[in-house]
Amino acid sequence: MSVTIKTKSELAIMREAGKITCGAIWYAGERLRAGMTTLEVDKLIGAFYAKYGCRSAFKGLYGFPANACISVNEEVIHGIPKQSRRLKEGDIVSIDTGAVYKGFCSDSCWTFPVGKISDDARALLETTEASLFEGIAQAKEGNRVGDISHAVEEYCSSRGYGIVRNYCGHGIGRKVHESPEIFNWGRAGHGPRLSVGMTICIEPMINAKGDDVRTLKDGWTVVTQSGSLSAHFEHCVAITPDGPVILTVQ
Repeated sequence: MSVTIKTKSELAIMREAGKITCGAIWYAGERLRAGMTTLEVDKLIGAFYAKYGCRSAFKGLYGFPANACISVNEEVIHGIPKQSRRLKEGDIVSIDTGAVYKGFCSDSCWTFPVGKISDDARALLETTEASLFEGIAQAKEGNRVGDISHAVEEYCSSRGYGIVRNYCGHGIGRKVHESPEIFNWGRAGHGPRLSVGMTICIEPMINAKGDDVRTLKDGWTVVTQSGSLSAHFEHCVAITPDGPVILTVQ
């Protein structure tokens, strides 16, 4: 993988792709109800993309079978939507997806509550979301990837949460995954330097307890080793002369 620098016109396309992806995530997320299946959630994502004349960047990527990764409770990432998986009151659900629009990709994730959730679950969601914006604040021209990584790690570890170390954020453009890799832990002042025109995905994956994860027998779904809850928030961000610009917003 290599780092790609986007022109202003390419960034404009990526902004449109990001807007569609954000719309799809919130369209599905606001409709989550106890009794829904994760496959039904995935179909909402697919229908939204079809409405805008684009397709999921995830479906078929490395063989993934669905429009979105739908991960519930202790599932960290890459949950496969299933008709047999029904949501319950109190669940937390991560919807991770991206669109392909005019040759460019977007990628974003948000974790939603299903009905009333526990105070511990709410605190995990709030901390993980806040850590995303701590990382974004460091996505400035001249900074290094490690500045982003360290900001996320410091925010979450100081509050006693586990940080997933096996998976990371990434560059994005015509491909979903480009360089550089952006971990949620690391040393400030280290790693590749951020340049204007880079587009990156920052995505804290934070566990209520412990860093360790494992992959289920389906070969995709990653869960916490401890069995504790996990939250995942992600934005696609452009490095600009005026600071970080979030692309995955409406």
